[in-house]
Amino acid sequence: MFSMANATTPEENQAAGTAFLAENAKKPGVITTASGLQYQVLTEGTGATPKATDTVTVHYEGTTIDGKVFDSSYKRGAPASFPLNRVIPGWTEGLQLIKEGGKSRLFIPANLAYGARQAGPDIGPNSTLIFDVELIKAK
Repeated sequence: MFSMANATTPEENQAAGTAFLAENAKKPGVITTASGLQYQVLTEGTGATPKATDTVTVHYEGTTIDGKVFDSSYKRGAPASFPLNRVIPGWTEGLQLIKEGGKSRLFIPANLAYGARQAGPDIGPNSTLIFDVELIKAK
């Protein structure tokens, strides 16, 4: 994993995220969208693709670029449901690239995540985030 051990300021977080995404973009199977979102299809789905206005049901695990898990529906033992237009922009965009039954890894730059805001104890300002997301249902 990429080390953020010394990244303590928003500027250091931004620099670490930018370096991580630059290296990550070179990996086989990683696709970068026009917005800067990166994703990797882990399992191709066969169902419907959600629209930004849909409510989705997903299983997911979120980590920082140094591998620290900060949220996991798997650990809670139940999938999560939410309107796709009420989450961070990286999720709104990324989930629309997954068909029901599919699983992808989303690499979300800070500007498509929480930006300059601190988001809980584990997500510092300007943090790049990684989510493994399994789309169960879109409606």
